[in-house]
Amino acid sequence: MRGRLAGTFSWQTKVLLVILPFIAAFAALCIGRISVSPAQVVQSITEALRGIQPADQQTQRVVLTIRLPRVLLALLVGAGLSVSGCAFQGLFANPLATPDTLGVASGASFGAALGLLLGFNLIGVQLCAMAMGFAAVSLTYLAGAGKELRMGSVVLAGIMIGSLFTALVSLVKYTADTESQLPSITYWLMGSMASAGYPSLLMCAPAVLAGMLVLFLLRWRLNLLPLSDDEARSSGTNITALRAATVACATAITAACVSMCGQVGWVGLLIPHICRMKFGNNNLSLIPASISLGAVFMVVVDTVARSASAAEIPVSILTAIIGAPFFIMLMRRSGGWRL
Repeated sequence: MRGRLAGTFSWQTKVLLVILPFIAAFAALCIGRISVSPAQVVQSITEALRGIQPADQQTQRVVLTIRLPRVLLALLVGAGLSVSGCAFQGLFANPLATPDTLGVASGASFGAALGLLLGFNLIGVQLCAMAMGFAAVSLTYLAGAGKELRMGSVVLAGIMIGSLFTALVSLVKYTADTESQLPSITYWLMGSMASAGYPSLLMCAPAVLAGMLVLFLLRWRLNLLPLSDDEARSSGTNITALRAATVACATAITAACVSMCGQVGWVGLLIPHICRMKFGNNNLSLIPASISLGAVFMVVVDTVARSASAAEIPVSILTAIIGAPFFIMLMRRSGGWRL
């Protein structure tokens, strides 16, 4: 048991967790309906960095304009949703907690659907989604906070607020034009990296990166979250501030991810459990492992989604197809979940 709680990696594991996302990203740049060799990928990136005229303009466009933004988005979304799920599972001491526990994903989905209904451009849709995501969390706090803040009440409030915003999404779909607006709203809600671009990344990536950085720096304190208030205070930690910081970071990450690619399920539930079974319960190891493996998982899923058939498969369909059976297998092998 002590080994599982040590929270340290061997140097080989550290190197592997660092390089795996880069290997997956480089492979994703090569794979697609238009095959690009590793040498061509390196040449295209080198020519762009040096600012020289590309020898093959079509290949450079495929690599840098079409695939690279998608790969960067997949890395961000996978890492962000995984670390958010890991933080929420520790915060609520609930192995079934996900990035949408407080209703943020449902709120962001409503904001994006509303933006599409109103005819906003991509940036406007993202801003609307992020605003509604934070609004959903604020409503969850107001509904769940009484004289004394209890995590169980907050979780129940999150379920209710999430259901409310899910109903509002259905209302938006009901009022949308069936020829032009409804298909785009429905496809967006399924989750896709197809709209990835550098402007949207520049707007939302800072929120994801900042949230992950804060959670990474606080990872050794996150082990105190499941403790009672008295036990946490005895360690000299302001548990209220720690919980608020955890909720704020996980909310910002989830809202930004949903605003860029729609709802992507299972990542924030499955990846933290895989990491927990492999590396133990200590957030010193759990947080960085979730970031690395979540990024790799999402890159692999998106590569399959855009390469498996002529028509792109929404990533949420693939994550559910992969996640549900794998999660059941993990549950049967482990005989229960550990927190």
